[in-house]
Amino acid sequence: QRQLVESGGGLVQPGGSLRLSCAASGFTLDYYDIGWFRQAPGKEREGVACISNFHGRTNYAASEEGRFTISRDSAKDTVYLQMNSLKPEDTGNYFCAAGQSPMGCKLSDPPYNYWGQGTQVTVSS
Repeated sequence: QRQLVESGGGLVQPGGSLRLSCAASGFTLDYYDIGWFRQAPGKEREGVACISNFHGRTNYAASEEGRFTISRDSAKDTVYLQMNSLKPEDTGNYFCAAGQSPMGCKLSDPPYNYWGQGTQVTVSS
């Protein structure tokens, strides 16, 4: 059974940092584009960052550019989302997703086939 598991969420003050992790069981992340998505209460899910398979090209939502960094550790088969300079509006449930697209990774769904259960990030003083 193919599963994704996120970890690393928590409560952080504005201006702080968190690093989220996305690990897989039943398949290898290297073969997939990986996206990070956020869903805030009462809002639609939105893509924040993604990284393509093999080439490792990255793409960020405008509001996250320069603050968030997505990366892969192939040896650990894990994808990370480093989040710096966090703002209250970054609060939400963060999901990682795996998919494949011929045009590079996407900040919207489809093409993601596998989703994790999410990890909660709360930015508050």
